[in-house]
Amino acid sequence: MTDTGQRNLPQGTLAKESTDEAGGKSGATKRGGGDPATRGRTTIADGVVEKIAGLAARDVDGVHAMGGGLARTFGAVRDRVPGGSGTKSVSRGVKAEVGEVQTALDLEIVVEYGVPIADVARDVRENVIGAVERMTGLEVVEVNIAVSDVKLPDEEDDEPQGRLQ
Repeated sequence: MTDTGQRNLPQGTLAKESTDEAGGKSGATKRGGGDPATRGRTTIADGVVEKIAGLAARDVDGVHAMGGGLARTFGAVRDRVPGGSGTKSVSRGVKAEVGEVQTALDLEIVVEYGVPIADVARDVRENVIGAVERMTGLEVVEVNIAVSDVKLPDEEDDEPQGRLQ
């Protein structure tokens, strides 16, 4: 195989044509350079990680709600106002700090009465870490969980929809 030179392309663009044994063009033109995954940068906003973590935490049995009492009260009011609900309720009770390759999360949860809090916290950590790492590719370095309340069986529900389905 012999190599003919480069085409006349805009500056910074390289492509080589090669000829086959019979002198014809092989048609093999290499574009770009290297792995496509390295051609650019992806940034993930804190809010994206917060939504993923919030949904993953709510999916754990024993988690009644997310956020402290005041946040839940304002959230319940906002949810009842037409156009007032939004994506903020998904990330309520979650705070993320996102770096280039790592993230740290703080969660505030309300657990149901009678469930072992340590088990719920462990399950929340596992579920949140798995979901965030799988969906974002970020390494979760820590998940801090604050249990702000216990939902008693005879208490009225502040959050009308309860756990998200």
